[in-house]
Amino acid sequence: MSPLPEAELVRSSVQLYRYLLRCCRRLPRGPVQQHYRHAIRQSFKVHADEDDPERIQQIIKRAIEDADWVMNK
Repeated sequence: MSPLPEAELVRSSVQLYRYLLRCCRRLPRGPVQQHYRHAIRQSFKVHADEDDPERIQQIIKRAIEDADWVMNK
């Protein structure tokens, strides 16, 4: 099961970014939430120049899996 029910609707990088920030809001406030928000922003900066649609879909899939793992932790 995904952290939020909207996971299957994520198709673009912008949708993924918004989805991950929404997941972040469900984490405990303070350092944990700040850490993951920072990690999300950094990851998007690193992959900002990615233009291969297949690779983008792989990144989206992996990010949702990672968010699921963090939310269940």
